[in-house]
Amino acid sequence: MRKLGVLALAAVLLAGCSSAGSTDPGQPSADTLRVFAGSELADLQPVLDEAAKATGVRVKFTFTGTLEGADALAKGSVDGKYDAVWFSSNRYPAGIPEANKRLGNQAKIMRSPVVLGLSAPVAQRLGWDKKAPTWGDIAVAAGKKEFSYGMTDPSASNSGFSALVGVASALAGAGAAVDAKQVEAVTPQLTQFFSAQQMSAGSSGWLSDAFQRRASGQDPGQKVDGLVNYESVLLSLNASGKLPQPLTLIYPTDGVVTADYPLTLLNGASDTARAAHQKLSDYLRTPDAQRKIMTTTQRRPAVPGVQLGQQFASHDLVELPFPATQQAVDALLSAYFSKIRRPSRTLYLLDTSGSMRDGRIEALRSALTGLTGADSSLVGRYRQFRSREEVTMLPFSTQPGTPATFTVPAQYPQPELAKIKDYVSGLTANGGTAIYDTLQHGYQVLEPLVAKDPDRFNSIVLMTDGQNESGSDLAAFKAAFGSLPPAMRQIPVFTVLFGEGSGDELGQVAALTGGKVFDARNVQLASVFQEIRGYQ
Repeated sequence: MRKLGVLALAAVLLAGCSSAGSTDPGQPSADTLRVFAGSELADLQPVLDEAAKATGVRVKFTFTGTLEGADALAKGSVDGKYDAVWFSSNRYPAGIPEANKRLGNQAKIMRSPVVLGLSAPVAQRLGWDKKAPTWGDIAVAAGKKEFSYGMTDPSASNSGFSALVGVASALAGAGAAVDAKQVEAVTPQLTQFFSAQQMSAGSSGWLSDAFQRRASGQDPGQKVDGLVNYESVLLSLNASGKLPQPLTLIYPTDGVVTADYPLTLLNGASDTARAAHQKLSDYLRTPDAQRKIMTTTQRRPAVPGVQLGQQFASHDLVELPFPATQQAVDALLSAYFSKIRRPSRTLYLLDTSGSMRDGRIEALRSALTGLTGADSSLVGRYRQFRSREEVTMLPFSTQPGTPATFTVPAQYPQPELAKIKDYVSGLTANGGTAIYDTLQHGYQVLEPLVAKDPDRFNSIVLMTDGQNESGSDLAAFKAAFGSLPPAMRQIPVFTVLFGEGSGDELGQVAALTGGKVFDARNVQLASVFQEIRGYQ
């Protein structure tokens, strides 16, 4: 198959959490601070450009997700490679001893609480534009399906993680950090709250964009009434003018969890990096820089005395306690995935054509095996196939193969996970590449499954290492897509670019279906499959 040149799709391919920045932070430099950071900090670039002019310190970002960042700190893979980390919060890594010991001096740069944004008519109907509810009130309304919302995966993005912690802490009502026992006690109320979640994502930015595209009719996905996200993201959405109706921000009276964005020096950083960190932190905490951050990113100042902008309707917020131990956090995340959130249904369309022989088919087997629990890392534990999840594998080459469906039980999932592992180990490579015949067949496979059990998060993952060689083409798929039943058109297709796969065509499939392109050409396929889990 002919190989493609460098594609002009970087913004699309790399808009997620795990690899949006340079993967090579380079060598230490007196004028460069190498920073391992959350992807939402990309919007800070105009402020950092001014900071570089004023201080001579340039920031070189490598972006990551919440769990990935904590895992990298704990494993020591940041040592000597980065000078600082900059996450929306240090609360999670600080709860892991091996990660916490690498965190040095920190300077809080800005603040943004995680709140609920609802379209104005829905907020008015619920009366929340006049009187702010508690999280308990919101959970009751969610359980009655009086509104729907989107939220990021709490194992992939800090906004979702903070929302989960905030709701759990508020519902527990103990006035102290929620513990594992309290998590169990409030699970029924949490299940109510999350029953109204209709969208998931691995990044706050992608979730915001997808919400806007659905609200304006650009995407075929099901429209939702609002988002649980950073206040800054919701304010930015309103300021963009792209929403048919503005969002009303709801600040629950029993409190919120606020991101405080600490720019944190690593304990192993050089004296040169320490000086650069101090210089940059001092500049970013000046009143002028704080005001610039407010107007540029819609985040609140971290420095007392800087007046809040008029866009911040609620000034005095109650801060909810954060779990004090890793055990409490693990209990909360485990309950979320195994009991609380709506279960997933995923159809994997897997290229097993001849070009996948040798290393490529082995990479595919390894990536899928990791999702059965073989990957015991911090990230792997929360990205594996989950209790109650329905997984269908559909291999293809010259034509679609025979689908195999597995349902992971809520209790004793290991035997079913072992069946998936055995199935994956039997994948072999041979024949041509019928991408669009397989994609159309995939909808036929999904339709009766969705009709039988519609209350799931549905998604399709299309992985191919080549260009379409057999059967129908992209034009035929586009023509057929419009005639699919509405429930099928609302299923996003997450395409995985691998080997010589056509980035242009896979990008068009993702855009048409409301999905996303993931680039696995220069990173491990296993990490990409894990990243996709945040969107399922």
